[in-house]
Amino acid sequence: QVQLVESGGGLVQAGGSLRLSCAASGRTFSSYAMGWFRQAPGKEREFVAGITWNGGRTYYADFVKGRFTISRDNAKNTAYLQMNSLKPEDTAVYYCAVDISVAVIRSGAPTNWGQGTQVTVSS
Repeated sequence: QVQLVESGGGLVQAGGSLRLSCAASGRTFSSYAMGWFRQAPGKEREFVAGITWNGGRTYYADFVKGRFTISRDNAKNTAYLQMNSLKPEDTAVYYCAVDISVAVIRSGAPTNWGQGTQVTVSS
C-alpha cells in the first residue's frame, strides 16, 4: 500500500496558477502509474490527468488540455499537477491516486487515494 498526501491547494483568482503536490510513502512509488482527479460539490469525481510509472506518457481530460501539466519526480516520491489559467469551474477537491496500471487510472478506478486538497477559483 502507498500512502498519498496532497498539498498545494488554496484560493486563487481566475486566470491564476497553482501547483499541487502528491507525496507518496510506503511501497515503491516509482512502480505505479498515478493520476489526479477532482470532485466538485454535487458532482461525481472525474479524471483530470494521468502519468505512467516513468513519466513517459501523460494523459489529460479535454477540459484541462493546454492548461494543466502532470509530472513526477520518482527520486522524491512526488507527483505534481501544475494548473494554469484557472477557471471558476476548476473549483473542486483534487485527489491523487496510484495504481499499477495507467489504464485503471484513466478509467477512474484506482483503489489507493489521497485525502484530497481543496482548490477554489474565484471569478
